Amino acid sequence: MRAPRFWYTGGLASLALAPLGAAWALGAILRERAGRPHRAPVPVVCVGNLVVGGTGKTPVALSIAHRLSGAAFLSTGHGGSLAGPVLVDPVRHDHAQVGDEALLLARLAPCWVARDRVAGARAAAAHGAACLVMDDGYQDPSLAKDLSILVVDGHVGFGAGRCVPAGPLREPVSRGLARADAVAILGEDRAHVARRVGGLPILRGKLEPEAEAAALAGRHVVAFAGIGRPAKFFDTLRSIGAQVIEARAFPDHHPYTPAEIGHLRDFAAAHAAVLATTAKDFVRLPPGVREDVAVVRVTVTWEDEAALLRLLGQLRERP
Repeated sequence: MRAPRFWYTGGLASLALAPLGAAWALGAILRERAGRPHRAPVPVVCVGNLVVGGTGKTPVALSIAHRLSGAAFLSTGHGGSLAGPVLVDPVRHDHAQVGDEALLLARLAPCWVARDRVAGARAAAAHGAACLVMDDGYQDPSLAKDLSILVVDGHVGFGAGRCVPAGPLREPVSRGLARADAVAILGEDRAHVARRVGGLPILRGKLEPEAEAAALAGRHVVAFAGIGRPAKFFDTLRSIGAQVIEARAFPDHHPYTPAEIGHLRDFAAAHAAVLATTAKDFVRLPPGVREDVAVVRVTVTWEDEAALLRLLGQLRERP
């Protein structure tokens, strides 16, 4: 789905849907209270958010796992068909089986896909994982978290401040913040997120394209993306000097068809442009067309990496 504009701007549509949003919030609260968290055999780091759609969770999860020895990822494999627990093989599995996020995570460290997160944690620990990094799962009470980091896009914050369908929130902000150990704000804090998090530690960072993206500077680019906020990707391209002549937005996790990519490829060729997309979209492309598409990968650059390392050091103090 695409996020409606009123999720972030408010207005009459958001106000009209507010009662349904309140019902969603109540459901989230009841689910949390009814949960009986299972304690995993190894420490668990949860990288989550409070809104529906992309905030940068996956790059943050990758950044954290890179700094933890023996880390493995735990994912539900959103959009995939396999229930698991299954260890993701980027060569053998595709996005239709394990989801796009799991494929990206598995390129750095072992990634276990499991709809039942408790079963997935047990499987990962049995196969030697020293700790687990969850990409999402913040609202799932089934597995106890040793460290919970909320990721927030500083440009849009918590949107209109209402729960789905009146706004982008998965749960009320106050309740979500109450379970967090830290908040990672990505990008300039235009939404003044830091004012709302109370005394929680704040990690400030930004998503930056990897070096290969510099090849697009000065080039005409036809960009496409099916992520939570495609505009972020288009802005990233412009920030490195790419001349974006066409920007096509698709729903989050969109499974591309050969015909769709064919149309985009023909349009790019007709305008002497490069066809470009995100790493998450790239793994959802049909076989045989990837060589015609430039992939732009991003990483998190932390303003104070020492603060992140101190936070992760708390895992060694687990009783």
